[in-house]
Amino acid sequence: MMMNKKILIKYINNKCSDEEFEDFAKWIESQKKDEKRWRLISEHWRNFESWYEKKDEKKYSALLDRIHHKINLQNRKNTNSKVIIISRAARWFSRAAAVLFIPLLTILFYLLSNSNFRMDKFTDVSADSIEVIAPIGSRTIVQLTDGTKVNLNYGSRIKYPQNFKGNTREITLSGEGYFDVAHNPDKPFIVKAGKLNIKALGTEFNVHAYPEDDIITTTLIKGKVIIDKKLHDNKIEHIVSMVPDQHITYNLTSDKVVSQMGSVDKYIAWKDGRMIFDNSSITFIAKELSRKFNVDIEVADNIKELTYTVTFVNDPLYLILDLMTETAPIYYKRFPRIRHFDNTFSKQKIRIEKRK
Repeated sequence: MMMNKKILIKYINNKCSDEEFEDFAKWIESQKKDEKRWRLISEHWRNFESWYEKKDEKKYSALLDRIHHKINLQNRKNTNSKVIIISRAARWFSRAAAVLFIPLLTILFYLLSNSNFRMDKFTDVSADSIEVIAPIGSRTIVQLTDGTKVNLNYGSRIKYPQNFKGNTREITLSGEGYFDVAHNPDKPFIVKAGKLNIKALGTEFNVHAYPEDDIITTTLIKGKVIIDKKLHDNKIEHIVSMVPDQHITYNLTSDKVVSQMGSVDKYIAWKDGRMIFDNSSITFIAKELSRKFNVDIEVADNIKELTYTVTFVNDPLYLILDLMTETAPIYYKRFPRIRHFDNTFSKQKIRIEKRK
């Protein structure tokens, strides 16, 4: 089975259609059955390995570290995770990881041995830095080198060093993460999320900080967390010291802080596959569903005041929408996906309107 080079390039750029992806997946599967091709690719890899070590040992080592880290993470049995993406070097693993991981390495060998692909496109992150991405529609779990466990929600990412050095353990979060921090009184654990630094020693807490939102929330489960704000002159302003069962909302626009005490289950239910809405607006629910299922849900103006109190447990999107229409005077319309000039497709668009 031959691989169409145009499809391969479109896949690397995440622009293939569903049909093209099916062809790509079949090609991946076929590679493991072709022993001659495997030997040829392996030989290319060995030749490249010898050459590249001489050319740029730092970048080469960084790439191998990311591949090894990818393999280690893939080997962790996490039924909730569909895919883990490590840096740009492995970003194009996203859709095919569900087919078979090991044959995917043959693609890497293929790209490295193909003169039309440049290594610097995949290794432009620092040698001691790792990035983990949970794509939209997926969750994943990451074990850091200090023993800290991180759950990442849909469309979230963290950046962290391979080994924590200095007096702190600092990571950067974009999206949502649940942190079970390994205790180390001599080295505080700091989550950098937008303007905020969330500092802990050994504790469990949740941070919600998607870049498209105008709020950052922190929920403390146990232990102690200190939230500081970074100022323009590099100074730090203390915001609040949290206690268990406290939920803090920081508004990036107004600089306002709101604190709530009580049950925090609805803020952390996502890591167990649940979506809990407690008197939540339909616009908020639409945003959460859009993020989880990688769709674009639009809500008509005349129903934006509707609220729901409901829990969904690993339910598919259209079952959720059907249940919502049964409990409120609404209906939804699905629009066909638009095919672009480069043969990629737009997101699925859904509009929720008031029932006539």
